[in-house]
Amino acid sequence: MMKLDKSQIESQLRLHVDRLAGLIGPRCLQKPKSIAATMGYIEGQWADMGYTSSRECFDAIGDEATNIIVEQVGCKHPEEIILLGAHYDTIYSTPGADDNASAVAVLLEVGRLLRQHQSKRTIRYAAFACEEPPYFNVDAMGSQHHARQSRLRGDKIRGMLCLEMVGYYCDAANSQKVPPLIPKWLRRFFPHRGNFLAAVGNMPSWKLCWRFRRGFKRGARSMPLFSVCLPEKINEIRLSDNSSFWDQGYPALMLTDTSFLRNPNYHRATDTPETLDYQRMTDVTLGVASALRYLAG
Repeated sequence: MMKLDKSQIESQLRLHVDRLAGLIGPRCLQKPKSIAATMGYIEGQWADMGYTSSRECFDAIGDEATNIIVEQVGCKHPEEIILLGAHYDTIYSTPGADDNASAVAVLLEVGRLLRQHQSKRTIRYAAFACEEPPYFNVDAMGSQHHARQSRLRGDKIRGMLCLEMVGYYCDAANSQKVPPLIPKWLRRFFPHRGNFLAAVGNMPSWKLCWRFRRGFKRGARSMPLFSVCLPEKINEIRLSDNSSFWDQGYPALMLTDTSFLRNPNYHRATDTPETLDYQRMTDVTLGVASALRYLAG
């Protein structure tokens, strides 16, 4: 793994969020210039790292949308894939610093850290279009298209890691809500301070969840990680790109600050770069990079 000190990583994370949420702002198909600028930024960053990206275009309720894909081919089991993904779009009314510039920033910096890593399995990075309404859960999401195409090709995705809002943290008591469908007897095992990263899987993804935790802790021992697998009837765990891969039978985790269960700026104009905790985002970046390296071998 490339050696960068934490201040360098933090500086890069700040830069990405500032460019995406500060300079570009709302990123949706109804603002084609903002989408073009976002895609250009992501592709430019990957190109500067030495990656070659490809575009995966699809129909999104009558408009063309584009996923951006990078692959680092494995040396021993190249047919086996570990995928790290994040959506780059927002709803129309928010600059989307946490949702989801924070995740795109971590996606880019994990790719930078692992650029020289030669893994046994292939690492695939994906920046997805159209996760937000009106595309969510109507077969028009970028991740749905990619997961379906992966299944049709017979891609052996051994694990998908979905970065979904990873920048907002709070140490105050009772700053963390628990999904309402969690039984009362189980609630005492859930954190009530919003100072952790959550790794959430469905029940068939338990093995990926366990292995992710082991790899994450190697790289970010001080960052609290709450890892759990829950039934999909708890709707909150299906509200991002991970669910697209569950629907195709792939193991997947959502890595998140838990969104509206913690962040009061969710889908609001107040979701701005200065509300994020870049020191903790740095720890998340190091942990995810360590986990991806562990999972890919």
